[in-house]
Amino acid sequence: MKETPIKKEIIDGLIVRLGIQDFAKATIREVKQVAATAEKESGVEFIKMEMGIPGLPAAQVGVDAQIKALQDGIAHSYPDIQGYPELKRQASRFVKAFIGIDVAAEGCVPVTGSMQGTFASFLTCSQADKKKDTVLFIDPGFPVQKMQLQVQGVKYETFDVYDFRGEKLGAKLESYLSKGNVCAIVYSNPNNPSWVCLTEEELQTIGRLATQYDCIIMEDLAYFAMDFRQDLSKPFEPPYQPTVARYTDNYMLLISGSKAFSYAGERIGVVCISDKLFHRHYDDLAARYEGLPFGLVFSTRMLYALSSGTSHSAQYALAAMFRAACDGGYDFRSEVKVYGDRAHKLKEIFCRHGFHIVYDKDGDQPVADGFYFTIGYRGMTSGQLAHELMYYGVSAICLVTCGSEQQGLRVCTSFIEDHQYAQLEERMAIFEENNPII
Repeated sequence: MKETPIKKEIIDGLIVRLGIQDFAKATIREVKQVAATAEKESGVEFIKMEMGIPGLPAAQVGVDAQIKALQDGIAHSYPDIQGYPELKRQASRFVKAFIGIDVAAEGCVPVTGSMQGTFASFLTCSQADKKKDTVLFIDPGFPVQKMQLQVQGVKYETFDVYDFRGEKLGAKLESYLSKGNVCAIVYSNPNNPSWVCLTEEELQTIGRLATQYDCIIMEDLAYFAMDFRQDLSKPFEPPYQPTVARYTDNYMLLISGSKAFSYAGERIGVVCISDKLFHRHYDDLAARYEGLPFGLVFSTRMLYALSSGTSHSAQYALAAMFRAACDGGYDFRSEVKVYGDRAHKLKEIFCRHGFHIVYDKDGDQPVADGFYFTIGYRGMTSGQLAHELMYYGVSAICLVTCGSEQQGLRVCTSFIEDHQYAQLEERMAIFEENNPII
């Protein structure tokens, strides 16, 4: 056995001290803490792949607009609960330019990041029909969304999409929807953590069933237009960001400023509710909220109760970014494409040393290179692999924490620096020698 870059007793001691009993279930924060402390104690640089935080500067067009808004005195004024009118107009325009669908400005509601957007959406969807008290997740997915439902006391069910791609997806969804208790279906596209992208066939199936069983699709577009296999950068020209909105009127699109515009710190996004859903009256919502339709319950009740609106100056920033993107003066995809370049290089290194990509295909296409990807190593469980890689100064989280049933890890490309490719190559060569695949 070759000596590992970091002494095993350092990692093992830290895991014991932090009280982590099963490393497969270690949270992102726990993995981060082990990595940071081990780096300090050993003096060996960690290749940190656990945190899904943007690794690029914030979009300057947004920063400039927000600064100007603050200098003009906007901070003294409460924002309209429906949102800054110009942001609503530009959000509607952005959806038309890059998704190719029509959503009225009225239905584009600013939120304090998509996290608040999902929280308010869960509240609204779960109260719309008393008979429908359960949210369905197409996993793997963002674990905090399940925590939100836990906080709300709302039931949820989940399945790993790994074995149910393509024509298998419809029957799997119907096995849940036929019970009549599902109020909403949630997924991200591209997906966190697997980076799979649902195909048009799969989105059509989801949309058809949403209409048939009268449930609402919450489509999380946190990684908007970041499928780098096709050029989604030209406003008002196909190809467009894929969406279920082409196949049903029962949708809410969650568009975040955090990743596409690297504007995570200001907590800004929009929820775009279909025109039909926005104006729809549900008997149970009407009885509880003075006869208001779905969209106004979402904004004037849920969002108002949560925060009395969304940061005023951040709305000016997002409006400016949407406007510049639609006008063709700001190619946001060219800035974030570096994530795909990093993923390509990292995948090559891992695969050269015996690893495999766990979620590897969308239909017959290899999964895209992007913000995340997944790796496994034959003969190792998720927990074993994550623990072992810590000895080599590599930190990542286990797929099980994201609702996956597959053995493997989520790798994030956001903090990779150019000099770390050589480090990873050297360390994975030692890993492969110390862990021969039999």
